[in-house]
Order: sequence, then structure tokens, then C-alpha cells
Amino acid sequence: MANPPLVSVIIPHYNGKEILYTCLRSLAKTTYSNKEVLVVDNGSTDDSLATIEQDFPWVRLLHQATNLGYAGGCNAGLVAGKGAFALFLNNDTKFEGDWLTKLVLAITSDDLIAAVQPKLLALKQPDKFDYSGAAGGLIDYLGFPFARGRLFFTLETDRHQYDRPQDIFWASGTATLVRKSAMDRVGAFDENFFAHMEEIDLNWRFHLHGYRVRAVPDAVVYHDSGSTLPPDSFRKVYLNHKNSLFMLIKNYQLRNLVWIFPSRLFLEFVALVYSICSLDFIRVRAVVLSLLALCGRLVQVLRGRRVVQRSRTCSDAEVFRKMYHHSVVLAYFVRGIRTTEQLLLGPNKP
Repeated sequence: MANPPLVSVIIPHYNGKEILYTCLRSLAKTTYSNKEVLVVDNGSTDDSLATIEQDFPWVRLLHQATNLGYAGGCNAGLVAGKGAFALFLNNDTKFEGDWLTKLVLAITSDDLIAAVQPKLLALKQPDKFDYSGAAGGLIDYLGFPFARGRLFFTLETDRHQYDRPQDIFWASGTATLVRKSAMDRVGAFDENFFAHMEEIDLNWRFHLHGYRVRAVPDAVVYHDSGSTLPPDSFRKVYLNHKNSLFMLIKNYQLRNLVWIFPSRLFLEFVALVYSICSLDFIRVRAVVLSLLALCGRLVQVLRGRRVVQRSRTCSDAEVFRKMYHHSVVLAYFVRGIRTTEQLLLGPNKP
């Protein structure tokens, strides 16, 4: 690229020397030249940073006294970064070649593109899509996220069926290149989320301001999903349930929230009953505590909602066109649909 813009690569980190060093070694092989790399340490308690300045002198270390989570770590890096674009990157990723160049070319092709994501494949099974975003994130009107290549627990084999670049609803925080001026306009990651779905909330706000989000599948990143927090851990299940509810309250207009949110709560209670019957006590606890967290922090969530609703420039009708118009929960668990390709063949595709 002629005169490539500066990209601030921001990597939140909490423990795990080997995964971080694998990521940084891959970054060293990335051909995009005009980049700065910031590792935001969220109060690691191991020796993962002991020799980082010696082994990777081109890395800037930002030390946080406590674990701020993905959202807080990314925000700290965003403040310190100098680039016009920020690449938010998980520390358990691997890549090579010109993948970042391809992302930059995509996001600079249109000033209305706020974020782009690469194709995400599983590091340990590279023929499979990665759980955390696959080939681009989508969402149904009830706030349940899915992705091209991943529906709930089903990961598709990459047969190049999602290799066409297209607009998506959300770009995965595993590896997403974001226009910094867009974040200045809509706000940073919501630190009330701590981790999980904070990027979906951010992308929703992009749509509320008329921006686009794109999948760039010819750029490829491999991700060891769950290496930091296993997918069936209580912490992850709890955060997903809690943050999904927070996200709906923040981003929908009131006239839609009053009928959509009760429908979503009904499905939460269905999930609770099903988890009790199947003796899945991790999810039982997660659902109950997420509902209690919503009650306990409702005032705080409503303050965030007020900020979002006052600044938005697009109606829900405009954003709704980018969503799946039916319930992906019913499609998966009742109708037996297992692939996004099959789901999107219907008349209500995003």
C-alpha cells in the first residue's frame, strides 16, 4: 500500500506466556509495515511478561493494576494508541502474511465502514470455523448472536461457502479492525460488560449511527477459542447471558423494547427450566445470577441506554433490516437447522 495508515494493534492480556508469545511471533511475520503493538496487561499474576521487552522490543507494555477485562483493556489501549485505526486482537491468535493489509484495504474503501473482521478458523482444527465469530457475526431480533459458520454449538467445516465479502452485523473481538473516528463518535467498549458481547454492543452502536461492518474472508486468522476462558465455564456462560440482556436494553428504541424484551425474558426462563431438567447446574446458576445482576444494576444500565438513545441517528427499522427477523433459537433447537448457510436460504435473511 502507498502511504499505509498507522494501525494500533491492541492486545489485552491476562496470564499465559505461550499463547501471548505465539501471537507476537505471528505479528512479527505480518507484512503490514505501519503498525504499533500495545500489550495491555490486566494485572497478570504469572511470568508471562518477564522477558517480553527483551524478546519483543517493538512492543509497548501498558500495565493495569487490576483485571479490567477485554472491554477495559481495549479501552486503555485505545487511549494510548496513536493510529487512525485500532486492531483489537486476542492473545490466543495466530496468522501470517498480508492478512492485516487486506483488512486495511477493506476498511479504507468506504468512510462509512466502521469495522471489519477476517475469517476466523479454529487453531487446533484449521478446517473448522472458530466459535468466536467464524466468517462474520450476525444476530436475531431477540439479541441472540450467531455467525456465518457457527450456530450455537455447531461449527461448520470451511468449504469456502462464506468466502464472499459482505456486510455483517458484528465483527468479532477476536480480531477486528476498527475506525477510531467511529469509536470517538459512538463511544468505546462498555466496561460494564467486562468481557463477552462488548464488541456486539459496540457494533450495534455503529449501526445506530449509520456505519457499516464488513467481513473480509480472504484475510484469515486462527484462534484457540476458549484457551483463556473455557466455553462451558460458569464465568463465560454468566457473562453471555447478562451482557445480552444489557445490550437489548441499551440499544432498542422503547417502542420495540417493550415487546421484544419480554419475549427474550421468556426464552431465558425456558433456558432455566431446560437446564434444571438436564441437570446443567452451571447454566442454572448463570441464568439466575444474570437476572439478579440485571435487577441490581438496572439504574446503571438505564444510564447507558440514555446516552445511546440520545446520540443515535438511525431508527430501529434501519438497523432491523440487518438482523435475522425470526428466532435463531427456534430455528436451531426446534426446526433442527444446523448451518448458517441453511438458515440464510430463507426469506428472512439479514
